[in-house]
Amino acid sequence: MVKHQPEKSRFVWVEDNLESVLEYEVTGSSIDFTRTYVPNELRGRKIAETLVYAGLEWARSNDYQLSASCWYVDKFIKRTY
Repeated sequence: MVKHQPEKSRFVWVEDNLESVLEYEVTGSSIDFTRTYVPNELRGRKIAETLVYAGLEWARSNDYQLSASCWYVDKFIKRTY
């Protein structure tokens, strides 16, 4: 389950005491998705994809201009938005 932690500028998925994250930075009306990370033990289960879709949906619903320094998020922005 994805949880937004705005105080830490990230979305997080916790499972088996392991954290998967999507981190971002907001500047004015722009958001830059800077990093995704999924521990090896949780990879291959589309957790990163789920985090990215949650983050993009939140950013879009708040009218942020989207960008991504993270290559993984960038491919979703190019494909979807």
